Order: sequence, then C-alpha cells, then structure tokens
Amino acid sequence: MTSISRKSDSTGPAADSTHHELLMTRPRESHKMMWLTAAVVLVAVALVAYSLITNPRYEWDVVFSWFLSERLFSGLINTLILTAISMVVGIVTGVLLALARLAPNYVVASVAAFMIWFFRGVPVFVQLLFWGFIAAIYPRIEMGIPFGPEFFSIDANTLITPFLAAILGLGLNEGAYMSEIVRAGLLSVHKGQTEAAKALGMKRGLILWRVVLPQAMKIIIPPTGNQTISMLKTTSLVSVLAFPELLYSAQMVYSSNYKTIPLLIAASLWYLAVTSILSLGQFYIERHFNRGSGNRAPQKLSTLFNPLKRSQPPVQKAQL
Repeated sequence: MTSISRKSDSTGPAADSTHHELLMTRPRESHKMMWLTAAVVLVAVALVAYSLITNPRYEWDVVFSWFLSERLFSGLINTLILTAISMVVGIVTGVLLALARLAPNYVVASVAAFMIWFFRGVPVFVQLLFWGFIAAIYPRIEMGIPFGPEFFSIDANTLITPFLAAILGLGLNEGAYMSEIVRAGLLSVHKGQTEAAKALGMKRGLILWRVVLPQAMKIIIPPTGNQTISMLKTTSLVSVLAFPELLYSAQMVYSSNYKTIPLLIAASLWYLAVTSILSLGQFYIERHFNRGSGNRAPQKLSTLFNPLKRSQPPVQKAQL
C-alpha cells in the first residue's frame, strides 16, 4: 500500500511538469510555422507581382486604353443584362420545378425530376449550341390546335436570336440547379410550422408565402448569390453564339489588332470588378436575412476576407 502511494507521488508532479512544458512549446512551434508559411507566400506574391510589372508582353498601356473603351463597356452592359435575365428565368424555373418535385402528384413530380436530371446532366455549352442551331430541327415555330388551324407561325431563325438562345440555354440550365437549392430550403422548414398554420385556417399558398418561404430564405439566399456570380462568368460561353457580350467584344477587337493578351486582361478586370460588387451585395443580403436567427452570420465586412476571424466561435463571458 505504501509502495503504491510513493509511486503515485513520485510520478505525479513530474508528469504534470512535462505536460506543461509540452503545452508551452506547441504554441511556439505553431507560431514559427505560421510566420514561415507567411514569408513563403509573401515571397511568391512578390515574384508574381514583379513579373506582372516588369514583363513588357503584358502591354499594360494597351490594357488600360481598352479597359474603358466604348466597345468593351457595351459588351459589359450586355453581359449584365444577360446575367440578370438568365437568373430571373433560372429562379422562376427553379421555384416551379421545386414545387413540382414536391407535389403529391406522381406524374408531375416525375416530369420535374426528369427535367432536372436532363438540364443538369447536359453541359451548358452544349445546350447553348443546341438552342443556337434549333432551326436545323424545327425550321418554323408554329402554334395552334393539334390537327387543326394554326394561330402563329414564324421562321425559327427569326424568332430564336442569339440573345434568346443564350437566355434559354443559361436560364433553363440554371433553373435545374436552382430547383435543388429551393427544394433544400423548403425541406429545411419543420413540418410543425405548416401544420400549425393549417390549424389556424391558412390556405396552402398563404402558408408557403408567409410561413415557409421567409424561413427557407436563410438556406436559399447564400447559394443563390454564388449561382449569380457563377452565372456572370458563365455568360462568357455565349461568345460561341456571336452575341456581343464582354468576351465576344474583346475577341472582335483582338481579331483586328492582334493584341490578344491585353484584351483578355481588360475583360478579366471587368469580370473581377463586377464579381467583387456582387460579393459585397451577397454579404449584406445574407446579413439581412440572418437577423434574429441563431446562425452566426458575419456582421462586419472585414470578416468577408478573413476566414480565420469568421470561423472563431463567440467568446462566452463568465457570469459570477
């Protein structure tokens, strides 16, 4: 009995001191590694910046001379219009497909599931080409009573312009992805909310508008913002349809003056600028919809660019 107590007394303080020394050395080692990593990253950034500044092949004078040119600015306006309309079509289509996917009617739900599967499975570039060459399948677009008189008939090339083909290709593809986002948001609302609303005598449409959607928006808004930013960049694929958006406008310029790299840099700077503005808008919209909820949304703009600060849990103050 005595030997056991002596053993515990002799090993206890030594083990505690060793454990304390390990705890003291670990933060120092991690601190040194953090500074070493930061130094390596700064050196790499400095080398890239030096190359960008000193390499004459970038032709920065040509970049800035075309950056604010009327031709690129006109392409930027077309890109913004294309992004806005395609997102509206995608959101409306996504909401309808999500509601159809959740409908109790098996036929409606199956058709919605097939459309989601198809438009998500086919690359958006292929869809744009398909809508651009739709006249090869349907030379004329006709509407009327089946096996009866026709009310409307028009040449497909006249109706399906490059702009409309771009809207159809981008909007329907986006609608397939938005449907899954909306469906996830609707399913995140507890069934007890809708049951309580039904008990109060509210109709199904009113329940969806007043009870379900306000709570589902907290889930829907963040990925929708990301999809909008992605849509802005995806519009560059429309250049294959010869629609004068930002990239196609730059291509038309460098096909005549052969300044390929400077024109691509100028277009990229516009994409970066608009993407940054959309990211700020997404930040404030998320903060608005997260007010009063238990989610820890970033409350300061600095947290948008500081992932370490954003990931830290709130400090709990001790109460005496």
